Amino acid sequence: MSDLQTEFEQAAVDVKKLPERPDDQTMLKLYALYKQGSEGDVNGPKPGFFDFVGTAKYEAWSKLAGTAPEEARKKYIALVNKLTG
Repeated sequence: MSDLQTEFEQAAVDVKKLPERPDDQTMLKLYALYKQGSEGDVNGPKPGFFDFVGTAKYEAWSKLAGTAPEEARKKYIALVNKLTG
């Protein structure tokens, strides 16, 4: 396993240990970067109109379409480090 993948997985563990929950925009960014870094471009149907949280997550992730998973992992790690810093 690469060092980047190891750091990415550690960041995913570290983010769960934050003393307080980040704001909604930061949470969406974390979600989108994690999904892009682990699965690549968004896939599957967009959630229904009344699924506000699901739709927000889907849209945040879809904005990263075309971003290389490695780049998303680096940005995720940097954001988690900033939050835990």
